Amino acid sequence: MAQPERRGPQVLNIGEVLAQLSGDFPGMTASKIRFLEEKGLINPRRTPAGYRQYSDGDVERLRFVLALQRDQYLPLKVIKDYLDAIDRGERPENLPPGVVVSPRIVSDELAAELQNRGRKLTEEQLRTESGASVPLLQSLLSFGLISHSNGQFDEHALQVARACVQLESHGLEPRHLRPFQAAAEREFGLVERVVAPLASRKDSASQARAAEAAREISDLCLTLHRALVQDHISRMDI
Repeated sequence: MAQPERRGPQVLNIGEVLAQLSGDFPGMTASKIRFLEEKGLINPRRTPAGYRQYSDGDVERLRFVLALQRDQYLPLKVIKDYLDAIDRGERPENLPPGVVVSPRIVSDELAAELQNRGRKLTEEQLRTESGASVPLLQSLLSFGLISHSNGQFDEHALQVARACVQLESHGLEPRHLRPFQAAAEREFGLVERVVAPLASRKDSASQARAAEAAREISDLCLTLHRALVQDHISRMDI
């Protein structure tokens, strides 16, 4: 009786990997996969001729990375540190700073819903969800702290409004907060200047590098800002 043929682990080329990922990540390209390899997120085998060979494990690792990046907005460096810990045999439960790992294989529409990425709110919805009064929202608009497009506000406007409601309870009005807007614009200028050379290129790998660099620089600017403010507070005689 003939023995059943034994097959080794499945080996995929980059086109086959794209075919497996495109359903959950429609914007995925070969350049993005190569970019993630450059960042050390995956390490496919190579044939003697130099062609990449991807295993099922490589595909699942890619899926994990892409889901965390999309659903949790995590920088690639944070994801890589987590994966490196797993590769060393450790069992980290959380990603710094305390984000619980729960990658979900979902459509882009559901991911947007989960993270409110594409969410739009009317002024009434913005007031209801933020707790802001009509005068406060009007002040935020007049001082440029929030803006709308055809009467629709995005999630950033909601975050700003919520923060300003809390600040108002401490006696800080929108007119006092204009320096924050000016500082944000200056910091954006720094980010834009750094990533401009990459952002000007149209290939997807460069666009991915530009987006990743922008996120990392933004996070560093926020860390620096917080540290400087806390340093001044620590010097107060209280």
